[in-house]
Amino acid sequence: MKSQQSILAILCISLFYSIHYGQTKPTEEIPYIEVNGYAEKEVIPNEIYIGITLRERMENKEKVTIEAQEKLLREALTTLSIPISNLSVADANADYVKVSWQKRDVLTKKEYQLKVGNATTVGKVFQELEKMKIQDGYIDHVSHSAMDSLRKQVRIEAIKAAKEKSDYLLNAIGQETGKALIVSESENSSITRQDIARMKISGNVLFESVDKEAEIEFQKIKLSYSIYTKFSIK
Repeated sequence: MKSQQSILAILCISLFYSIHYGQTKPTEEIPYIEVNGYAEKEVIPNEIYIGITLRERMENKEKVTIEAQEKLLREALTTLSIPISNLSVADANADYVKVSWQKRDVLTKKEYQLKVGNATTVGKVFQELEKMKIQDGYIDHVSHSAMDSLRKQVRIEAIKAAKEKSDYLLNAIGQETGKALIVSESENSSITRQDIARMKISGNVLFESVDKEAEIEFQKIKLSYSIYTKFSIK
């Protein structure tokens, strides 16, 4: 009895694998085409983050405090129509930091980050900092308010480019693109304009301009993506 059950079980298993492999075609036997799609986009940053460090200092034997400088800074931002909410303390956990200044006194410093929308405003901010005798100002980084949607758009353009490439290559030999078998985005394919980070303003080295009368602009952020695809061939 047990012998008959064992034989029956083996027959059922054999029948299952026979049906399964009869209906499934090995991937290796499916004709395919491999192509890479590439797309890029350049955008002018509309979020520029300025790092500002206020330091207590001595002028005419009197200490110029952080509070006094911050008050002047806030007044300057109001004059420039920059929302005070765009100014934040860079490190909330270390609001004030003691530093040694010429070994004559223990002074403090406070670091801020200011967000502005264009290069023209950046220039005006640095003019105000110069008036306040604040020399520790630099461009920390730049970005764009629609960065996520821009990245998505470029990725879509890259995979469309891959499909288009596959279509015209196969069309040349009288065949058609089938379903996508593999879609893979290349790592480190997004390139942004971050090499200006923590550089101090010096002349116009951080800007690009067609001529002196043209509006000064920051160098554009470049987004680029490469998508590897593997399509079946109909």
